[in-house]
Amino acid sequence: MKVKKNIAISESGFVFDPSSGESYSLNPIGTEILEYLKKNMSFEEISPLILEKYDVDQITFERYYFDFVNSLQQFNLISNEQ
Repeated sequence: MKVKKNIAISESGFVFDPSSGESYSLNPIGTEILEYLKKNMSFEEISPLILEKYDVDQITFERYYFDFVNSLQQFNLISNEQ
């Protein structure tokens, strides 16, 4: 997954896509995951960081992670390019 280059992400979770003019608001964990994706980190790299930091089990995190990534793709904020 690769965050599109023109996407702006603030520390407070505000995401702006200048190509569409759309803006989104993320919770702190969503913001953290999007920042990891912006650094070209994979699920395998992100998962242990989140599991260690937050009280969530692997199965629950995996389900929500892929739902979140799917939403980011639907809003054209990320692409499958490497």
